[in-house]
Amino acid sequence: MNLPNILASLRILLAPLLFFVLTFKFEDIHSSWINYFATLIFGVAALTDFFDGYIARAWGQKTKLGAILDPLADKMLLLAAFLGLLLLDRANAWVVYLILVREFFITGFRVVMQAENIDISASFAGKLKTAFQMIAVIFLMMEWIFGEALLYLALILTLYSGLEYILIYLKHKQRINK
Repeated sequence: MNLPNILASLRILLAPLLFFVLTFKFEDIHSSWINYFATLIFGVAALTDFFDGYIARAWGQKTKLGAILDPLADKMLLLAAFLGLLLLDRANAWVVYLILVREFFITGFRVVMQAENIDISASFAGKLKTAFQMIAVIFLMMEWIFGEALLYLALILTLYSGLEYILIYLKHKQRINK
């Protein structure tokens, strides 16, 4: 197993830990410390997301396992964060639902696109979407002002980047059918 796959695996392990920290009722620890610790876990996991992709590209270590582990780890981390935030009543349920539905739909859709040899590299909007989702999660975990607004902005970017994948697929199909 190469370093990028180890980092993705670490993210998979950090996801349930994050969910536990967000949802367990710690008796003698002030909630602000729980927020800090959860944010630290999420931040470390988010950094592994950046570095596994960077290292895989820079060192030529892209693998089929990595192509499966990386998006799986991303979804597990987002699921843990958003479900934890929902249980703490810090995030709008409909916004979280729409973000998660888009994430899982597009992940499946990307499998179809990959099977049809359609380029599925992440677009600028997709990278921006990921950044805003992560920033929104951090703001909501820390109970900072603008967390909810950032979550709505993340939703808009999430839906837009999902639409991009659909349009790429439709253009590809249109070219083939001509």
